[in-house]
Amino acid sequence: MNPLSQLPSVDRLLSTAALASLIDAHGRAVVTGTVRDVLAATRTAVKEGTALPSEFALLARVGAGVTAKMQPKLRPVFNLTGTVLHTNLGRAPLPEEAVQALIAAARSPCALEYDIASGGRGDRDGVVDGLLCELTGAEAATVVNNNAAAVFLLLNTLAQKKQVIVSRGELIEIGGAFRVPDIMSRAGAKLVEVGTTNRTHLKDFAEAIDAGGARTAMLMKVHASNYAIHGFTHAVPEAELAALAHRHSLPFVIDLGSGTLADLAAYGLPHEPTPAEAIAAGADLVTFSGDKLLGGPQAGLLVGRRDLITKIKKNPLKRALRVGKLTLAALEAVLALYRDPDRLHLRLTTVRQLTRPEAEIAAQALRLLPVLQAALQGLPVTAAIVSLRSQIGSGSLPVDRLPSAGFAVKPQGRRSGVLNRIEQGLRALPKPVIGRIEDGALLLDLRCLEAREEGEFAAALAGLPAALAGQEAA
Repeated sequence: MNPLSQLPSVDRLLSTAALASLIDAHGRAVVTGTVRDVLAATRTAVKEGTALPSEFALLARVGAGVTAKMQPKLRPVFNLTGTVLHTNLGRAPLPEEAVQALIAAARSPCALEYDIASGGRGDRDGVVDGLLCELTGAEAATVVNNNAAAVFLLLNTLAQKKQVIVSRGELIEIGGAFRVPDIMSRAGAKLVEVGTTNRTHLKDFAEAIDAGGARTAMLMKVHASNYAIHGFTHAVPEAELAALAHRHSLPFVIDLGSGTLADLAAYGLPHEPTPAEAIAAGADLVTFSGDKLLGGPQAGLLVGRRDLITKIKKNPLKRALRVGKLTLAALEAVLALYRDPDRLHLRLTTVRQLTRPEAEIAAQALRLLPVLQAALQGLPVTAAIVSLRSQIGSGSLPVDRLPSAGFAVKPQGRRSGVLNRIEQGLRALPKPVIGRIEDGALLLDLRCLEAREEGEFAAALAGLPAALAGQEAA
């Protein structure tokens, strides 16, 4: 007898009690499509000599298929990589104030471009421009979808077909092979490099300015937030560049990249230039990110002279690069926290994670070590608490490391493959645990594990044996 004749029909499987709950949860169309996919794959396998699976096995495959199909792609994870602002993991986690603001804005109509006081049309930048001006000392501000867009928009508005003078040592490349010279070219500006990789002087800028002023659009400084040059170096102070630009009636622009609105040194972190410092030094425009050191949602922020911001906002590209109400709601809530710098390290998630004391993290590791050891029981590995060095991430303060603690899982003997298996098992958990394999060990840095997440993390680790067993079954 042809074994395929024993294969149940689509209708037969759909009528079972096992799939009724799936249909109720996800809809008939999704389950029906998955049933057809499973039956088609089974027919192919049987024709190639595989034994016909039982109906129970087929239903289990359908259930697994529906679960996988309906699993969100944007899933929460435990970030134990040791990189706080991890670009691939969404950079800055938002503080609870921003989360609640997001929910409120998503749930109801809100005054995005409506002036409640006058009853007329408003400007969506009005949600945050007052806060930005208050916190930076700028005359005006505007917001786009990321800092690269902010730089592009200002260049396209103020420097199209004109020269932008930049030190050769500041022609940076950020993630995804995104380079300053490329964005200048796309924006229609003409890059003029001055100085050398390690040393640039004021006279280099002065000599590059067009004598008549017609071809030069601006002087620009790009903060090298994702690398550092040491040794025989020289960079022109911002105040001197601003004075030179203003003598020639040119704007002086600073791209701060990752950016922060607070002096991080006040929290025991390395100092990072702030927009307020740039404005005080004479910058006419400053751009920076909202989602890196600032600790908010992805956004590009422009602050500076009112006349220049007005020109930028009139560029038709501004509409293409604008942000929506959810970004503005989260950004407003995060910016408001900066009004209280004394408690910023307690309320802003990014600053809190960056400033966690090593002793606190080590104590957390001590509480969780028995849970990890129980999850790894029976495997040829050892797990121990170790001192680690976290990094800030997202191109921010690249040479600085933060003393931290966590776990090192090491194979017994030469069984290095077991680490890959455990790492994959951790990623297969309902809430994936993301660590890193380095120097022959699987490292799990606990810096970013919030105290409120400890119970959830322990429960996740308890599911590791089942995840590893599932790997073997697959």
